[in-house]
Amino acid sequence: MPENRLTKQVEFIVELDKLKGILRRTHKINESAYENDAEHSWHLATMALILQEHSDEAIDLTRVLKMVLIHDVVEIDAGDTFAYDDDAAHRKKEIREEQAAQRIFGLLPKRQGCHLYELWREFEARETPEARFAAAMDRFQPLLHNYLTHGAAWKDHEITAEQVLERNRPIAEGSKHLWDYVLQIVRDSVHRGYLRDS
Repeated sequence: MPENRLTKQVEFIVELDKLKGILRRTHKINESAYENDAEHSWHLATMALILQEHSDEAIDLTRVLKMVLIHDVVEIDAGDTFAYDDDAAHRKKEIREEQAAQRIFGLLPKRQGCHLYELWREFEARETPEARFAAAMDRFQPLLHNYLTHGAAWKDHEITAEQVLERNRPIAEGSKHLWDYVLQIVRDSVHRGYLRDS
């Protein structure tokens, strides 16, 4: 079969199926297993659809949805990095993810691949209203999972309230309303023993 635009697009779509095999350290709310990257991305897209009214700025929802659906595609090559890893691990992650982005988005026809690569870079930079809101969803979702699983991952790694607040501060950049909700969750989590007090 000759290589053409459709062939490249199908190759990219097939590659995306690997997201279903990338396990995160976030427990599903029913605690049956860890969630995978595909489930996480779908959940973020749904959350953005439902919670868009809580963005502090006017946003292009379609752009947000694109970002949350493709933001973890790089983990096909780079793997998942635990949110509470040290700075050195996060610096190494940036290098791995950049290489992964070049390869994976490079599977697509050039213009389409460049568009998704630029959306991924925009998400990472958090400099636009859409990227700030998408990042808020990306931080809020696992926090909600941790809270509703009685702090399962937090307890596994002895995470403190201070660490949770620091890690999730980007939520405040996308939505002050959601940030106020996060503060309530963290206070309640300490009270219930899900999180160690700082």
